[in-house]
Amino acid sequence: MKFFMASLVALCTLLTACDNTGPTADATSAPRYGPEDLQALLQGAWLREYGDNSVQARRILVLSADGSFAETVRIADAAGQVTAQNHTGTWLYDGTNLKRKYTSMNGKPPSRLNLPFATFEIQLESKNEFTGIDHVHRNRIRYRRVSPETVP
Repeated sequence: MKFFMASLVALCTLLTACDNTGPTADATSAPRYGPEDLQALLQGAWLREYGDNSVQARRILVLSADGSFAETVRIADAAGQVTAQNHTGTWLYDGTNLKRKYTSMNGKPPSRLNLPFATFEIQLESKNEFTGIDHVHRNRIRYRRVSPETVP
């Protein structure tokens, strides 16, 4: 009986010593990263594509290590008219949300009465894809990593 109890205690100790908190806890779960890891993983170029029958949009969002971002947008309507936009600003990740504050919209400072911010609660699907939820406007977005040379 003592041998059985000692074996059981040893097995429990061994099992509790196993740590599954790394980037891949198991084959079916999404990777888990700490806030600092995620902040570093978010740096780079990201593509978001969306639209409907009348309008198609592509956004390239480049998040830099210095906390700045650049966003290039290409919008094409059903008639083939294309509109391009270029925006810049600052970004941060607070452990839950990716927050962006726009400081330039198409080369001009935004109105002081309507400072544009974008805040998305994000979930990293992989190191090359994340989803975000905008709780204010109730929409869901998806970005995927692209090379920095990608054009919208």
